[in-house]
Amino acid sequence: MMVPTTGPRKMEVVRAAEDLRRRTLPAVKDPLERMIYLASMRDYNTGIYHHAGLAQRFGEDVAGEALAECHREAYWQLMGSSLESVVTQLTGYAERSGSAPREIVNTWKALEPYRVAVPAGSDPLATDFVCSNLSIAVSILESRLPGRPPAGPVALRHPSPVQ
Repeated sequence: MMVPTTGPRKMEVVRAAEDLRRRTLPAVKDPLERMIYLASMRDYNTGIYHHAGLAQRFGEDVAGEALAECHREAYWQLMGSSLESVVTQLTGYAERSGSAPREIVNTWKALEPYRVAVPAGSDPLATDFVCSNLSIAVSILESRLPGRPPAGPVALRHPSPVQ
């Protein structure tokens, strides 16, 4: 558990977070990707964030707090995104991932990996909202993939018996 920061330590966290935003995060395009990337910096057993370069410049504790701050920031940005934007972000993420979009859709539907990408201590209602939007975005992306039959009933074109 991290100790609340005040005074000089808080200023170090702010500096480290700015460093992260300036050097690393510009390469991570959207809030969804940033949230997933920053979650990958977190040890799932301890909840502690690790980033070798940031830790070398600012120390492990300060780097961890800066990563957590940026993770929460990406999460809040994703929460504020429209559903259309979330679909766009997920589509871009799928295209840049190197995996087949169909594989991503199938895995995300089955495992819901975005749930472990949520920052620790997030409000449960907010988490439900974000995860619900991501689940809907996965379904929308799936409906747009090639090779999928059209949704809904297909009208048969038979000549009308009374003409």
